[in-house]
Amino acid sequence: MSATPSILYIFYIVAAVLFILGIKFLSSPRTARYGNLVAAAGMLVVFGATIPLLHEQSWNLNCTLMAIGILIGLALGALGAYSVKMTAMPQMVAAFNGLGGGSAALVAGLEFLRRAHSAEGIAPFFAVTMLFATLIGSLSFSGSIIAFLKLEGHFEKPHTFPGQNFFNGLVLLVILGLCGYLIGGQTTNSTAFVILFALALFFGIAMVMPIGGADMPVVISLLNSFTGLAVAADGFTINNLSMIVAGTLVGSSGTLLTLLMCKAMNRPVTNVLFGAFGSASGSKAAAGGVAGTVKPIQADEAALLLAYAQRVVIVPGYGMAVAQAQHQVRELSDELGKRGIEVQFAIHPVAGRMPGHMNVLLAEANVPYDQLCEMEAINPSMDRVDVCLVIGANDVVNPAAREEKTSPIYGMPIIEADRAKTVIVMKRSMAAGFAGIENHLFYKDNTRMLFGDAKASLNALVAAVKAN
Repeated sequence: MSATPSILYIFYIVAAVLFILGIKFLSSPRTARYGNLVAAAGMLVVFGATIPLLHEQSWNLNCTLMAIGILIGLALGALGAYSVKMTAMPQMVAAFNGLGGGSAALVAGLEFLRRAHSAEGIAPFFAVTMLFATLIGSLSFSGSIIAFLKLEGHFEKPHTFPGQNFFNGLVLLVILGLCGYLIGGQTTNSTAFVILFALALFFGIAMVMPIGGADMPVVISLLNSFTGLAVAADGFTINNLSMIVAGTLVGSSGTLLTLLMCKAMNRPVTNVLFGAFGSASGSKAAAGGVAGTVKPIQADEAALLLAYAQRVVIVPGYGMAVAQAQHQVRELSDELGKRGIEVQFAIHPVAGRMPGHMNVLLAEANVPYDQLCEMEAINPSMDRVDVCLVIGANDVVNPAAREEKTSPIYGMPIIEADRAKTVIVMKRSMAAGFAGIENHLFYKDNTRMLFGDAKASLNALVAAVKAN
């Protein structure tokens, strides 16, 4: 089949606009669903523009293969959407991102091998783009699989050994050396290419294994940008403008999100990737005694404080996700709202196990978007909050980030829960957070600890508030 290039470019421009609008809508929880639909419409436009490009000799076969792939993808996507719990969304995001990176690597790898053994050979520019896509896509695939396993609770702590950074650097040098060897006129050496592919997969594993599970939001965002860059390189390889645009958008947005999250933790990207933050040895060295005593509280006492407050701020954390207590949080918020109490949710940028994790959980529970507040918006008025209810959050509310210069999280922006008149912290125990240090908030004079499972404690709070 043949198609007029100008018509194809119009399709590509329309798709690019839809992709950009989709990302724009995804920047707000209120419009995120529309963003998904708009971006999906862009993909549909690209698919329609691709069909005329298929080879005439095997047009029917190619269409059949594409239809089979689409049906399999639709089935797996629907299965994931309907069966995966919202608390497991980070795992699904990591898995889907890995599949995207692996697909980009396979497209580049197969095209490289095909051209390498063809009469025309491979021009140096296209050799660079193919090898880049193969390397970055493979790294994203294997790294995302490790991120998925860490989010599932397997080897969540950093796994390191002496000289690991040196070893990883040596592997990277070998990979770059093989790339130079292949680009320098040895493109027909399939053995060298297969070794490069295998080393790239191994490097993805070696890069993510030393990173702690709580840093997976940053890792997933970074790997997502890698997948986007691999797709963009594939676009140059097969001369597909829509892939270049879509990949560049994903790569740039993923990179910006990575940098923003690192800024929110007051840590450079290099510290996340190479610092083994949260390892046992570092945690023990950083932990220390804190002056003050812990003051427990019962659910009925906490309910009295909440029922007679004028303004309540709820700070959700990973503990809420683990307990799957987002619906109970919404019920408590509604009950307080019936009493004329102003209720807001303070969201820290890196709370949870993926970017926007808390927003996703609260959206599932139908918490109104106008009740969700960013950290920068809520902090200036925290001293006017009657009760701050912290549900399973730890390091993101730790005043040590502001008060203790020797703390490993010193300088990290936090939600300043300690400035509220009364703080109620819901936790299973006094266990430290990911940073492995004591939370100074627990020992403040205005803090009360409500121990127990978050879902059970919230049910008790709701019942007690209704009874008052």
